[in-house]
Amino acid sequence: MAATFASRCSRVGRSLFGGLSNSSPGLFTTSHEMTCSNYFSQQQRTFIQMRTVLKVVDNSGAKKVMCIHALKGKKGARLGDMIKASVKEAHPNGKVKKGSTVFAVVVRAAMPKGRCDGSEVKFDDNAVVLVDKQGQPIGTRVFGPVPHELRQKKHVKILTLAGHIA
Repeated sequence: MAATFASRCSRVGRSLFGGLSNSSPGLFTTSHEMTCSNYFSQQQRTFIQMRTVLKVVDNSGAKKVMCIHALKGKKGARLGDMIKASVKEAHPNGKVKKGSTVFAVVVRAAMPKGRCDGSEVKFDDNAVVLVDKQGQPIGTRVFGPVPHELRQKKHVKILTLAGHIA
């Protein structure tokens, strides 16, 4: 683990054992620390944007969808935003078929979202619940945790179907 981390940091073009840098913000920050911090800043999570594959966490029949368009915002969708998606994998006897275009609400996102009390909510995966044009869920069950930020976005029906609210 340490060897691969060191090799990744050295690939950027700086020495791992370099001295103090004049342009560094801190007094004791080495070029190694700056290079590794730049590497980790590049690995940050991003918005749900076009061509992002998401997991479906309801019983509508779809397994995976691909985002076609984020309906609000220029950059992409975050927790509670609606997207337009194409179904990539589906159960054979489900309500939704493979290849169909559906609307969905993002219920879990890997990008951190700050809360008003100072904490952050962040999930391991990107997940959606399929809805119709009015915003009513297609499925009758929602699996896994759902953040309470959906209440502010007027998706109360999804919260009532969820088993666990985070």
